Amino acid sequence: MKEILIIEDDPEIIKLLEIHLTDLIYKTAKAMDGAEGLLMALNNDYDLILLDLTLPSMDGVEICKKLRTEKDTPVIMLTAKSEEIDRVLGLEIGADDYITKPFSIRELLARVKAVMRRTDNQQSKADNTATITCEGLFIDIDKRKVLLNDTKVELSPKEFELLVLMASNPGRNYSRTELLNMIWGYNFEGYEHTVNSHINRLRAKIESDMANPTFILTTWGVGYKFNEDISL
Repeated sequence: MKEILIIEDDPEIIKLLEIHLTDLIYKTAKAMDGAEGLLMALNNDYDLILLDLTLPSMDGVEICKKLRTEKDTPVIMLTAKSEEIDRVLGLEIGADDYITKPFSIRELLARVKAVMRRTDNQQSKADNTATITCEGLFIDIDKRKVLLNDTKVELSPKEFELLVLMASNPGRNYSRTELLNMIWGYNFEGYEHTVNSHINRLRAKIESDMANPTFILTTWGVGYKFNEDISL
């Protein structure tokens, strides 16, 4: 049975989430303090984390940043704020989805199921293709490990997912909207610039020359593709 960690300081919201998530046959764990929630997230293997933005002792942004240095557990951020800057910030630090309060429980449950389904699909693909190797780049999909000329490359979860998607389909052109929908999900439509910033950070980590990339090429007027002319 899949387990979801709820990091939220409002007991009424926690109670509501526990009731409906249990109805969907999910186990739940909870923390009402940011530092406690981070400790639980790091020390246990949850299938999803529902993370409030404003928490005692440590806020959701800081929790997500610290979590992303060690784990790739999917995160849906919950917040009463609706400004675009908060939404973009959630994307940039590695949140998988974002929902503002007050939210309908039906919408939240739909987001939960969508993130779970996307994670399951990615795992299924990883099971079918264990590793990818080309031009000194080695990708171990199952272990989520990347080496470049035998040196480990530290990637964020979204950077890794972008790399695996494109490297698994060399030569296939992806528009920014496609990448946004496939990696982040439909809920972030209109935030294509986030794709650009992640691609730039990914290139900075794996390309020896950012001006003349070897692996991830720009298809002008379309988006990006993985170079099909290098040997896999």
